[in-house]
Amino acid sequence: MDTMRERFASTASRLLDEDPRLAVVLAVIGHDGFREAQRRHPHRVIDVGIREQLLVGAGGGLALTGMRPIVHTFASFLVERPFEQVKLDFGHQGVGGVLVSAGASYDSPSAGFTHMSPGDVALLDTLDGWTVHVPGHPDEAEALLRQSAKGDGRVYVRLSLQTNERPLPVTGSGFLTVREGKHGTVVAVGPMLDNVLAATEGLDTTVLYATTVRPFDGAALRRAVGDTGAAEAVIVEPYLAGTSTAAAGEALADVPHRVLGLGVGRRELRKYGEMSDHLAVHGLDARSLRERVSGFLTGSV
Repeated sequence: MDTMRERFASTASRLLDEDPRLAVVLAVIGHDGFREAQRRHPHRVIDVGIREQLLVGAGGGLALTGMRPIVHTFASFLVERPFEQVKLDFGHQGVGGVLVSAGASYDSPSAGFTHMSPGDVALLDTLDGWTVHVPGHPDEAEALLRQSAKGDGRVYVRLSLQTNERPLPVTGSGFLTVREGKHGTVVAVGPMLDNVLAATEGLDTTVLYATTVRPFDGAALRRAVGDTGAAEAVIVEPYLAGTSTAAAGEALADVPHRVLGLGVGRRELRKYGEMSDHLAVHGLDARSLRERVSGFLTGSV
């Protein structure tokens, strides 16, 4: 199976053939995946060099001319380093584009903390009007990229090497009900689904699957809770723990509720290890999730 990033390059290259409004903007990283597309569209595959602020600024400038830019690099270089340009050149100017990241929270541990971005979605949450997609499989990444390229808004697509075994239908911005239960609801975001399903096997809980986290589908969470006297929900995200707890609390504001946000902790891990090691340390492997979820949801067993 190809990776999400490989699928992104092949899909975006085909989209350039289909839509003359699109342009791909790179900062060296990812260029090899677009060499053929650049030969076909030399003026719409643009590499600005290792200049991440310029990367985002060039995307915003293209958007001001009526183009639809697809801007790509590692998440730490796409959201964190040029955050001022994301805020001003897209948001303040009122233009749209598609930011597509790689690297996620810790896809390449040996590259060190410079290449890790557990806070990217939380940082974008400080801005208005961004749609955030977190696919859990290359097929989902392709569908969400195609959907994003057609629109006019500001979209962030977060790719990762961590994937679920099988894709699920991408249902616009809504959460998908994967399992139904009577005691509590667990929202699994993107590549966390397989671990969540393994962790909740045999528990009497509802599992919702989210590939779009902004806008947050509060209506789906509220429906899953139903008319229970008190609501309990766990949000399992592959980035900073607690990123979506406020959104979940707002969705449940009319009922007594408890919300637990699970995700990547704030403590910096200075030993490289592998992705699986980072998952375990942050309590996002199936065994740790089982303990944390079952310990929080009353009556789930």
